Amino acid sequence: MDTRKKLATYGVAAAALCAAAAGGYVARAGGVTEGAVNARPVAAAAVGAPVSFADIVQHVAPAVVSIEVEGKIGPRAISEQFQGFGDDQDGPGGPPDGFPPELRRFFQQLPQAQAQPMRGAGSGFFISADGYVVTNNHVIDHADKITVHTSDDRTFRARLVGRDQATDLAVLKIDATGLPFVSFEDRAKPRVGDWVVAVGNPFNLGGTATAGIVSALGRRNVSGSSYVDFMQIDAPINRGNSGGPTFDLNGRVVGVNTAIYSPSGGSVGIGFDIPADVAAQVSRQLISSGKVARGYIGAMAQDVTPEIAESLGVPAHGALVAEITPGGPSAAAGLRAGDLVMKVNGVAVDHASDLTRQVGMIHAGDQVRLEVRRDGQVRQLSIRSGLRPSEDQLAFNDMTPQDRGGPDAGPAVLGMQVTPDAEGHGVRVAGVRGDSPAAEVGLRRGDLILRAGDHDTHSPADLASAVKQARAAGRSKVLLFVARGAQRSFVPVEIGKG
Repeated sequence: MDTRKKLATYGVAAAALCAAAAGGYVARAGGVTEGAVNARPVAAAAVGAPVSFADIVQHVAPAVVSIEVEGKIGPRAISEQFQGFGDDQDGPGGPPDGFPPELRRFFQQLPQAQAQPMRGAGSGFFISADGYVVTNNHVIDHADKITVHTSDDRTFRARLVGRDQATDLAVLKIDATGLPFVSFEDRAKPRVGDWVVAVGNPFNLGGTATAGIVSALGRRNVSGSSYVDFMQIDAPINRGNSGGPTFDLNGRVVGVNTAIYSPSGGSVGIGFDIPADVAAQVSRQLISSGKVARGYIGAMAQDVTPEIAESLGVPAHGALVAEITPGGPSAAAGLRAGDLVMKVNGVAVDHASDLTRQVGMIHAGDQVRLEVRRDGQVRQLSIRSGLRPSEDQLAFNDMTPQDRGGPDAGPAVLGMQVTPDAEGHGVRVAGVRGDSPAAEVGLRRGDLILRAGDHDTHSPADLASAVKQARAAGRSKVLLFVARGAQRSFVPVEIGKG
C-alpha cells in the first residue's frame, strides 16, 4: 500500500454558529455577545498549563451540537473533488492543481456508478439563543435531511439558512428558544503557543473535548480557498469534529475545525481551523441574506515567486495577473495579463490571495482602484466591481472555448456543453457544471452520448430536442445512452432543472 501522507478534512462536522438574542444574530464585533454561555470568561491559570480544563468544557459544551445528515451524492461530486485521495493511489488526473495530496476532506466516499445514499455525522455550535448553528459546508453538502442533537439529548430537524463554498462554512436553524450559545473572539487572533480546547463529535461519539496549543497562524493553501488563512492546532481532532468549535482558555470561540493532516485518516496532531473573525463575518452574512456577496473583477492572478520577481526585475510581492475573463470588469477597464497588482484601494497586496480577498470585500457596483506595474511603469486603473459568481459557476466559466466544444457547441443542456463527435458517432461532453443534473449522475468531460430518449444524437440540437420532447411528455427524466471508453450504459438524467 502506498504510504504517502494524506490530508483529511474531517467528516461531516455540522456546526451551529449562532450568537444572537431571540431576534437573531447580534454578536458585537470583537466582543462576547451578551447572554452567551461564554459571556463571563473562565479564569485561566496564570502560569503554565491549567490544572484542569474541566471548568472551561463544562462552561461551553452545552452550546456544542452533534449533526447527522442524510441524502444522496452523485459520483462526479465525489470523484472530481477528491480524485486520487480515497484509494492510496494517484487516481486518473491526481488531485486538483495546487491542492496538496496530503489534504483530504473530513467526509469522503468512494465513487460509485450511480448516485448513492449518503449518511454522515459532524459537529456544530449554537451562536444564538433561538437556534442558529454554524458548521462546515462540506458537512451538509448534498444533505436532504439534517438532524441536530443537543448536549441534553434533544433532537431537532434543522433547515439550511445559507452556505458559503468559498470558506467552507454553513449556517443551520432549528425551531427552539432559550438555547445555550457561544460567541466568537473576532477582535484578535490567538498567539502561537496559546492553549486551546476543541469540542465536537468525533466518530459520532458525541461531546468530546481535546486540548492542545496553537501551532501556527496564517496557513495558506490548505483547502484551495483564497479567503481563509487557517489556524493550525495540535488538539486532536478526528472524523466528525468537522464544523465544531475550538475555544481559548476564556471560553471564546477562536476557530472552526475544518481539516487535518494525516497519514492514516486519524489525528496526528495537525489540525486546521477557520479563524473566528472569518467565521463571524461569513455567518452574519449568511443569516442576514442566505449567501455571501463578494466583489468580482474577472481576473486570475498568481503569486510572485523569487524567480518571477528576478525575471521581471520587481520585488517578490504583489499579484501577477495571469488571465483576464473576456467581457469581465477587468477587461473593460484595460487590465492586462502580465500586469503586477501592487495595491487595491491603497492597501498593499502581498500575494494573489490578498487581491482576491480585498476585491471580495468590495460591494458589487463599487469602484476598485488598482495600482499596477506595467512595462516598468506604475499605473492607476479604476474597475467597477461586479458580483462574484458561485464557485461552481466560476469553474464552468473558466473552461476554454475548446473545452466547451468550440464554435460547434450549442447552448448548455442538462448543465452540459456538448459538441458533435469528430467521427460522427454522437455528441461529446465538453464540460459539465458542478451543480447540474448531469453532474449528479456522474457524466463528465469526454463522455460520448449516443442516444437521448428514442433518437440518435448527432448534434447538440438533437440532445436539446430530446430533452424538450421528454419534458413535453410530462417526464421528469430523459434516458441517455452513454459511452465511456469501451463501456456503454443507459443513464437517466433529471430534466426539471436543465
